[in-house]
Amino acid sequence: MRVKPGSLLTLTAEKPVVGGRMLARHDGMVVLVWGAIPGERITARVDRVSKQLAYATTVEVLTPSADRLGSGGDWRCGGQAYAHIAYLRQLELKRAVVCDALNRIARVAQPPELAMTASPENGYRMRARLHVKGTRVGFFRGETHDVCDAASTGQLLSGAEAVIAWCQRALRAGTMRGATSLDIAENRDASERVCHFELDPGAEIDSLRALVVEADVTGVVATQGGRYDTVVGVSSVTDVVRVSDDESMQGVRLSRDPRAFFQGNRYLLSPMVRHVLSVVPPGPTIDLYAGVGLFGLCIAAAGGDRVTLVENDPISGEDLRRNAASFGDTVTVCREPVEAFLRRVSPGGDVTVVIDPPRTGLSRAAADGLLSSKPARLVYVSCDPATFARDAGLLTAGGYRLVDLHGFDLFPKTAHIEIVAILEQEGAIGSLAHGIRRVGANGSE
Repeated sequence: MRVKPGSLLTLTAEKPVVGGRMLARHDGMVVLVWGAIPGERITARVDRVSKQLAYATTVEVLTPSADRLGSGGDWRCGGQAYAHIAYLRQLELKRAVVCDALNRIARVAQPPELAMTASPENGYRMRARLHVKGTRVGFFRGETHDVCDAASTGQLLSGAEAVIAWCQRALRAGTMRGATSLDIAENRDASERVCHFELDPGAEIDSLRALVVEADVTGVVATQGGRYDTVVGVSSVTDVVRVSDDESMQGVRLSRDPRAFFQGNRYLLSPMVRHVLSVVPPGPTIDLYAGVGLFGLCIAAAGGDRVTLVENDPISGEDLRRNAASFGDTVTVCREPVEAFLRRVSPGGDVTVVIDPPRTGLSRAAADGLLSSKPARLVYVSCDPATFARDAGLLTAGGYRLVDLHGFDLFPKTAHIEIVAILEQEGAIGSLAHGIRRVGANGSE
């Protein structure tokens, strides 16, 4: 049978792959399928074909897995590729994806066991990028530009859902025009919520003021024709991140623009920070891709000395500058590209480098800079198993060994997994046991 778009295939799903699909085979051809679970026999409709690879969507489950939850609703909305799968099985599949990537891409035959920190499945998102199309506001449905109902995903709290509903009413009434996208940023307890609108030139802006009265919003900002303005209220949200249960240790105050990158899960923010603290040993620390200062400033607050934070993004970099001001001379902020910093500074010897790059991972120049300077320990925070495995392969080939892995399920029901990996210079003995260890991921000593 010639496989072409529209073909119906009977398949057995074998294993998960990066991005949320499951791998199956048909007459020697690999088929990547949405909506299946490994072990299930399914009927799938082919969406597209590329050489020896086909992409398909499950249309009927012939032998369902015991871990199947039903249809999973609109599972392409909000990236919910695992919404039809029981939660514990989701975590198993994410472990498998990371280990498979390390085996295939990094050639790490026996990676460290991947422990996982789970999250509540609903209401976890502190940040959401939404699109406006006609009178609808929501996520883009996967692999399309169709707007889907963000509230149906369960990822947002009711206050954020109320903002979306207000916008859709305003669009239908014609009182809001010219908006193309909406960013919603919240702090962890949702006591602060700021909305950022992208507006066409000439679009009406004053109608957005009503949001602070008619919805649970503390501020509205807008970008229009390249100009950024505060429309009403405050222009940032603020969290205080405690680095220890010790009340004598002051928390770290982090304010951020709604356009700035920040870890998105309100429930796992502190566990992830405390895990990173637990694996950073005493001594100088460099935080590359520091963002608004989440990891680097928390390391400084926990007693780390000589902390340098590097961030080139103008929005996150300005937030970082303000957040670091209270630390005085105990931290150094460098507003420059990571590659330029590594050409200028050689962080070798006893330095620990924390790396939290974008989804694309390290540039080759950044990887080469680390390999040439040979810092003692790398704490690599990654949101993409494939680019992490690529970078891990470069680093292990250059003299590092992968000694620890921990996963944080920041986006339940999706295929996303956040990885915190520890890489050490070959020849280092037992150094993992000598981390700060002030707190564990659960906040215990």
